[in-house]
Amino acid sequence: MIEVNHLSKYFGETGAVNDISFTVDRGEVLGFLGPNAAGKSTTMRMITGFLTPTAGTAVIGGSDIIKDCLGARRKIGYLPENAPAYPDMTVAGFLGFIAGIRGFSGDAKRVRVQETLDRCFLSDVRHQIINTLSKGYKQRVCFAQSILHDPEYLIMDEPTDGLDPNQKHEVRAMIRDMSRDKAIVISTHILEEVELVCKRVIIIARGHIVADDTPEGLTERSALHGAIGLTVRKQDGNALIKGIQDLPEIDRSEVVGESESDMTLRLFLKETASLSDGGMERVVRRLFERGSSVETFFMEKGRLDEVFRMVTRSDSTTTDRVA
Repeated sequence: MIEVNHLSKYFGETGAVNDISFTVDRGEVLGFLGPNAAGKSTTMRMITGFLTPTAGTAVIGGSDIIKDCLGARRKIGYLPENAPAYPDMTVAGFLGFIAGIRGFSGDAKRVRVQETLDRCFLSDVRHQIINTLSKGYKQRVCFAQSILHDPEYLIMDEPTDGLDPNQKHEVRAMIRDMSRDKAIVISTHILEEVELVCKRVIIIARGHIVADDTPEGLTERSALHGAIGLTVRKQDGNALIKGIQDLPEIDRSEVVGESESDMTLRLFLKETASLSDGGMERVVRRLFERGSSVETFFMEKGRLDEVFRMVTRSDSTTTDRVA
């Protein structure tokens, strides 16, 4: 596993990362989130040995990043932010160079480079100079170098940055596939990516961990979790709003959208009318019984972006944190 033990990093008097600890097990994809300047990239650089911690350490598959830095680095595939590469090399030349650094030679080296080109959909640009590639292709080249040696541990900073929707789908599928036998940490600002790929999420703000949970566990903290969304005919909407408060299960309601013909409402259940005991079903049944023109209805699962804002806001206190 990846073990992060009380890592801290200070630049002069400024604390970028403050005493954070967590583990990532094999078979797990950890989403590492936070606002800009929260300490995400600094943490990843310390875990991979590119930045010396002020205090604490990280252990990669049993190798301490301070006591056995080379041993730890051999086990890691690292995709830094901004996808750095040698711009005057060809794609194949760069991957061949990385393969050599990773200890491959001869036929094994040629096979590994070709497999990586194919896997990352880079064969068509294998002879192209990296500096002439689009941002998306440069990102794919650097993604390719991080997985070329089939590492047990992957640390990826914004792995889909600059990719088009098709490329993002391909990379996310690869990450999910690789996660079966690897421990993977990805930093991203794309919350949709977290929900699609990650099994667990850590949110960091001001150098501290403020949340550590599954994506589902975090969305359940959203104020919208369990709310009922309804679309009704606009001509019936106002009368429906007035009658909603008569329903014993409803705490409050709000209008969230209108068109020429329809109105979308959101209903919030009282705590005594929980979803587990059929609260939503009773509300919908009562609305139909009253002749309400309900065209669609759905249950809100919660919004990860709302929870992200809640736990990273500047006035958050330790009571906001998830153990």
